[in-house]
Amino acid sequence: MTNAPLDLACDLVARAKKGGADAADAVFIGGTSLGVGVRYGATEELERSETTDLGLRVFLGRRAAIVSTSNLDPAGFEALIEQALAMARVLPEDAHAGLPDSAALIGRIDQNDLDLVDPTEPAVDALLDRARAVEDAARAIGGVTNTSGASASWGRSEVALASTLGVAGHYARTSHSMSISVLAGEGTDMQRDYDYDSAVHLSDLGDPTAVGTSAGRKAVARLNPSRPRTGAFPVVFDPRISNSFLGHLSGAINGASIARGTSFLKTKLGERIFADGVSVIDDPTRRRGARSRPFDGEGLRCETLSLVEDGVLQTWVLDSRSGRQLGLRSNGRATRGASSPPSPGLTNLFFTPGQETPEALMSDIQEGLYITEMMGSAINGITGDYSRGGAGFMIRNGQLAEPIAEFTIAGNLLDMFARIRLANDLRFRFGSDAPTLRIDALSVAGA
Repeated sequence: MTNAPLDLACDLVARAKKGGADAADAVFIGGTSLGVGVRYGATEELERSETTDLGLRVFLGRRAAIVSTSNLDPAGFEALIEQALAMARVLPEDAHAGLPDSAALIGRIDQNDLDLVDPTEPAVDALLDRARAVEDAARAIGGVTNTSGASASWGRSEVALASTLGVAGHYARTSHSMSISVLAGEGTDMQRDYDYDSAVHLSDLGDPTAVGTSAGRKAVARLNPSRPRTGAFPVVFDPRISNSFLGHLSGAINGASIARGTSFLKTKLGERIFADGVSVIDDPTRRRGARSRPFDGEGLRCETLSLVEDGVLQTWVLDSRSGRQLGLRSNGRATRGASSPPSPGLTNLFFTPGQETPEALMSDIQEGLYITEMMGSAINGITGDYSRGGAGFMIRNGQLAEPIAEFTIAGNLLDMFARIRLANDLRFRFGSDAPTLRIDALSVAGA
């Protein structure tokens, strides 16, 4: 018996079955991370961490219990199993509990062909050099007066899953990232902005100088903002925050929310919720994708899922339990931790791009807003009512104009979804990606 994560998970499941569990699954989640931070060129942070967690879920009929440990010595497995079984015996039954009943179980998968692992761990000096390059580029921009520091990091995560249904899966993923936050201006007239980038492979990470330059220019451009007048305007959302609408959508079609009846979209399956031509895809199979994976948290094979096609809502986001609650089957969207049960979640989520360039998308706007940052969140998931603070720029005669801040955008997400128009500048960067996005006739509370 080796200590390889998949071997450990398989061994734990086999012992649980032998020990009296009707069914069981085990998940190993491990990670290593290395991060640095610099400010004015001096090292302010240097941190390395390593974590390992092994979780066991056992079933006695419809009773289920979960235990976890960071001790990977198989000598302790028997005590762990007995603890889980003892808990299951006294817990109430859950009519929807159980392992998946889908035919899409993976069987055995060790690694995958998604190219998710960059094999080389970077040296600390290389990370420090990257962070300093980001900060130096930002500070070189005229008008930048201070910096909150720049960071660079690397990480590697590993997942192994086994169950009494014959599931035995394993994969790993790496990540590289860098970020910076800077200030421009003086005294009470200072403005802050930021930029960042991340990638699975270092070769796909952006240029540090470009990231720093972008952050510096964005901060300077926001100096001396005014408040827009109160009224209803067309509003264009920059790609770095337009993906927030994907977050609102994913929460509203989460199977657990639908089963509880706590979603403003609970009656909209099969109905049009976006304009013609708008589609939303979740693709866990993208090579080098930020959230790609070969199987989900219950051992189901991951496949591309169309959530919205040509404006029409096609499906809920389901794991096995929420699927049973709704009389449906899981669509391979279970996520989980070592000490928590599976729950519905998404992977590489994105709006399919539109046909217009961002410039064309706002070319007919005589007076409107271009939003680059949003603050606060007063969003009611039951009604869809939406209210958030914003900052950005006025649009005048189709062009970006003066900076603006200290205003609130309000509406209802169901109405806002129906009016979304998308540009063609989609980039896959963060796992939840959207192009420039326009919504007309939004209420703005300003001056």
